[in-house]
Amino acid sequence: MALHPWFERHFAFDLPLWMAPNVVERLRGTAARAEDRLRGLEPSLGTRRDGNSWSIHQHVGHLGDLEPLWLARVADLRAGHETLTPADLENRATENADHNARSLHELLSRFRGFRARLVAELESVPEASWGLTALHPRLKTPMRLLDLGYFVAEHDDHHLARITELLHSPGQR
Repeated sequence: MALHPWFERHFAFDLPLWMAPNVVERLRGTAARAEDRLRGLEPSLGTRRDGNSWSIHQHVGHLGDLEPLWLARVADLRAGHETLTPADLENRATENADHNARSLHELLSRFRGFRARLVAELESVPEASWGLTALHPRLKTPMRLLDLGYFVAEHDDHHLARITELLHSPGQR
């Protein structure tokens, strides 16, 4: 089954608030899942591109590139802002970062460090704040802190699924 394009996805933000610990655990585990998935990868395969799409290194680097956005959005919600910080829909940080020049270990470590900060921030949020909302600028829908966590976890899984596609493409592994 083909991976659905990220910007064509629709989300139902209807998880009950009691799911917050589960969502945080999902976020906590992304770095370990990426490390496990990519253990033993030939270095040259990590930088191989499939046409114009990103390489494995670029996908991993992108996960780290977006962590400051997720932290800014947590801060937006906690501060009571009406609208969340917008994303750079052109992904300039990833496009300009030259992640293919970095080792996979470095990219994974960078992501793990960033993600630890996000998880720590989420764990510090009082239970009553998980229902605070702000407008998501692209989706034009209210998003709670719980929904943000779910959105980030879905984004993580989207890129992990794309990495899996790349691993299964001709010439990989």
